[in-house]
Formats: sequence, structure tokens, C-alpha cells
Amino acid sequence: MCVVMTSTHPSPPMTPQQYGVGARLTLSVYDSDYVRIIVGALDAADASGLTVKTDDVSTFVGGSESDILRFLRDTIAAAAASGAHLSASILLSRGCPGELQCELPPGVAALGADPVRLESTGVAAGAHWSLYPLLDGGAGGDHMGAIYAAIEQAKRSGVFTSSDHFATRLDGDLAEVLETVANAWIGVGRTVQHVTTHVTVSINSPTQR
Repeated sequence: MCVVMTSTHPSPPMTPQQYGVGARLTLSVYDSDYVRIIVGALDAADASGLTVKTDDVSTFVGGSESDILRFLRDTIAAAAASGAHLSASILLSRGCPGELQCELPPGVAALGADPVRLESTGVAAGAHWSLYPLLDGGAGGDHMGAIYAAIEQAKRSGVFTSSDHFATRLDGDLAEVLETVANAWIGVGRTVQHVTTHVTVSINSPTQR
């Protein structure tokens, strides 16, 4: 008799780091004291549970979706407290670690995550936002369907302003804007493995609407 032994222990779930959940933040401050403002804002944000690496171009933030968005909110809000005009360019990616490494096997199941909830900051922000599902897969081959659904959700959230060239305009509290962007990214990621989203946030602009 040949007995085949099989494990009754399921494989441990992937961590956000293994799944490639992360962000790149470029914070630009239009003030002569920009170094102090940027460095101070990065130092003021809670980096617990995160991998944070800053170089002369941008800051990489790796970890869970909720921790990443909390860090981004706190960093940008701290810089905005200076009163200086600033812009924050944010790239969020999940489902592939990116250029450094990309070892997820083809067809890996999309990793779900809970929606992000962020406490209001009192900081008014305007943003241009774009969403990119990078694998049709469970989206039925129609990546635009996922994008349009995300835009409709943005309208329901109350931060949608207009449809602009190659982007959607969002306006509202910084936390509401980031929450809308993140939850669209997370929502599409439930059926599409690799999803990125890009948002440019403007605060304290002299031409603010």
C-alpha cells in the first residue's frame, strides 16, 4: 500500500510586503525653507510597521495599505501646516514588488484588503488622479469598467469635481481625497492582481479654486 501524505496546514497568507504593497512620494514645497519643511514633515509622521526609504528623488513607503495611507496623510498635512504652497506626487502600487523584484507567480490570486478610513485633517486639497489596472483578469477583460466604477464611487464620496485630460479632478479634505484614491485602488485590487494609481495633490496654492 502506498500512502500519500498531504499537509492539513494551509500556506500562510502573503504579507503586504510579499505582495508588493507600497508607495512612492515626492513632496515639493515652494518655499525657500523647503528642506526644513520636507524633512520635518517626514520625521513627524508615524512610520510604525512601515519600511521608509528616502533619497534625493522620492520616498518609498512599504507596508499595509492602512499604514501607508496614514503615513502619507500625516506627512503631507505636516508640510501643509507651514502655509507654503506644496504639491505631493504619489504612486501607489500593489500586486507586484516592482523593478527591484517581481517574484509573484503568474495567476496568483488577488490579495484583498480592508477599505482605508482616515481621520480628517482640516487641510483643503485639490488633486488630479489616475487609476491603472495592469491586468484585466477578473475584470472580464474590460479595464475601463473598473476605472469608471471607481470614478462613480468618487462621485458618491463627494470629492469628485470634474473629468480632466487623462485624470479626474478631486477636491476636499486631504484625508477624504487620499481615502477616495486608496479605496478605489484597493477595490480594483480585489479582482485585478497588479494595480497602480497616481495622484498629484496641491495644497495652499495661490491659484486654488
